[in-house]
Amino acid sequence: MATDVQKRATTPGGCFFRQHRDSVGRPRCYMSSMGCQHRQMTMFCVGLTFLAVLVGCNRGGDAGGSTTASIGGTSEKTLLEGATSKNLLRKADMDLQHPMVQIETSLGKITVQLDAVNAPLTVENFLSYVNSGQYDQTLVHQVYQGQGFLAGGYGLNGLERPSRTPIRNEAHNGLKNRRGTIAMVRRPDMIDSATCQFFINVSDNPALDFRDRTAAGYGYCVFGEVKDGLEILDAIGRTAVHNTAEFDRAPVSPIAVQSVRQIR
Repeated sequence: MATDVQKRATTPGGCFFRQHRDSVGRPRCYMSSMGCQHRQMTMFCVGLTFLAVLVGCNRGGDAGGSTTASIGGTSEKTLLEGATSKNLLRKADMDLQHPMVQIETSLGKITVQLDAVNAPLTVENFLSYVNSGQYDQTLVHQVYQGQGFLAGGYGLNGLERPSRTPIRNEAHNGLKNRRGTIAMVRRPDMIDSATCQFFINVSDNPALDFRDRTAAGYGYCVFGEVKDGLEILDAIGRTAVHNTAEFDRAPVSPIAVQSVRQIR
């Protein structure tokens, strides 16, 4: 059973971040609270703002790593390795500046155009996870109604997916956290800490935009926008949520990311 240690963080609204530890006391993730209430959440801070903070998948580079999970008797390692070749497009079919991906969820498909012109490192990182099958059979594990939702870190069994080295934060690229944009999750206290988890903005969230070069003000890197499937975005954003042992504000009826494929 995991234990939690709260510590106050310097964020808008004076919220708390909760450091979640595993059974041997190792830090596992950071979570924030809404309006400093006793219930905790992972991405949002103060009802009117949307604040992405570190969760399990963004531990890239930690000693010890993650335990390989199993889905239906098949290890995630095998699942990811097997997905690599079938996910890759021929180079001739790729749009190198504005690649397109299709996120197939249990509620429908979302087509996203990525922006490799303004966020080249982030797009390259995201596509490397896409083409390895990292996001297949994962959860939309947290939903904040009318604001956004978080995905990309946990298999359908609730176990954390492994991640790679954190990347450079490109939030200074001028792209804004507006409705329908996709952005990377990072630690609130570390500028360059994003790995594989991402969030999609259901509404405009200017509090997440780049303001200055401090950890608190650097923002969260937008690297694409939804081109088709906004109705699916809204359906996920309206879903009923509850608090579980693993996540706060998890969908009552689980929402699966069945696959993410590069289609152009």
